[in-house]
Amino acid sequence: MRPGGQQKIPRPADWQRVERAPWHEIDPTPLDSFEHVAGRLSSHRARSIDTDAATQARPSAVLVTLHPGSNGVEVVLTKRTSHLKNHKGEISFPGGRIEPDETTHEAALREAAEEVAMPTHHVNVVGELDHILTVVSSSYIVPIVGTISHKPELQASPNEVDRILHVPLRELVRPDTFAQERWNTPYGEMNVFMFHLDDETIWGATARVLTQVLRLSLDA
Repeated sequence: MRPGGQQKIPRPADWQRVERAPWHEIDPTPLDSFEHVAGRLSSHRARSIDTDAATQARPSAVLVTLHPGSNGVEVVLTKRTSHLKNHKGEISFPGGRIEPDETTHEAALREAAEEVAMPTHHVNVVGELDHILTVVSSSYIVPIVGTISHKPELQASPNEVDRILHVPLRELVRPDTFAQERWNTPYGEMNVFMFHLDDETIWGATARVLTQVLRLSLDA
């Protein structure tokens, strides 16, 4: 397994590793095609969550921005600053709370512009992924998928973002990168996904979204 980062993963005492990735032995070549990945994600019908907890959670949106790169399709991620209230120092998508006068798409684009100066006039919103309910921050997250035809020049907002990453999807399916764990928690049994990069570890809601991106793109 690659080194990963310095994030502290709050594993419970009772957990176990699941050995194989969903895309085990699947040809990763489709991840080289920007048109293929965008097409697969745009055709997905997102699943919402209809529970009391979802109704009471704070509505949020994140922007999953994909663009072509030298190593195939890349996704834009951020490393949150260490002084934020929630998820400090974690790898995430640009995003945040949905304002009362906004649509989900508008919120995702606004947050991306505020956090990384995303040129939203160049972003083509093509769809959304399955909604996520987080326990710790009580957020109801809608992942909005946006594509941009070139690698954007971005700038991190120092109040929110320590670092901007353009991560090739191919890097995420390396055998030494993905890990799946099964946790027994007070909230029940949870499947937790992780991507161990050379200097960062992606986990939590962000890893769940990336796992769906890869599964849809590779039909895994």
